[in-house]
Amino acid sequence: MNSQAREGACAFAWRNYLLLHSGIGENDSRRAALYRYITNLRDTGEDDFDLLQIAAVTYLKKMDELHDDQCARLAADQILAGCLEARNSQPER
Repeated sequence: MNSQAREGACAFAWRNYLLLHSGIGENDSRRAALYRYITNLRDTGEDDFDLLQIAAVTYLKKMDELHDDQCARLAADQILAGCLEARNSQPER
């Protein structure tokens, strides 16, 4: 996985998360959990910046909704899989 894409996707998602949650600190444990989740996506070989951003934002949103890391990972993985399927089903130009 391209570390620049990983870092950028995490930074993008975290900045936006902080904008929506003013009481959260820069070093909140959710930031480390986000980084771990995005880093674990390397097993899929995914390094598309846009898709990593979607996965990162979805993960943080689902963490807030579900209050469970495993459930948030599963939900974000399902969204990512849907995005990959849609991208792969489009004809090449």
